[in-house]
Amino acid sequence: MPVATPISARDEDLANVTFNADGLVPAIVQEVGTGQVLMMAWMNDESLRKTLETGRTWFWSRSRQEYWCKGETSGDRQFVRQAFYDCDGDTLLFVVEQEGRGACHTGEHSCFYRAFGHGASTEAERRSAAPIGYGAAE
Repeated sequence: MPVATPISARDEDLANVTFNADGLVPAIVQEVGTGQVLMMAWMNDESLRKTLETGRTWFWSRSRQEYWCKGETSGDRQFVRQAFYDCDGDTLLFVVEQEGRGACHTGEHSCFYRAFGHGASTEAERRSAAPIGYGAAE
């Protein structure tokens, strides 16, 4: 079973994060080992700090107007292994160990299971062959 490990952050690093007019910043979640992008959700200052302090991903729900810790209801928990902010400070990246069946509320491992144009497939085709480059076993 994965263990939650807090991530230390300096005040100057936290000050470099730029929140939008709603006080939010997009947070991309990527799986350790595979590099697969699992999901994107929103964080505010408090959920960012909670994530770093607890080593578990915490987000701000815009629809419910409340904090949520990924996996508390579903059991599909995320344990933070690394945390980054981009060159502009307006996007976060968390590398996590994903527990359970995956990150997506639909039951998919990743929320990014659909494609545009070439490479798009029906749901049945997609389930039989995971896309190359998104963590699929080769």
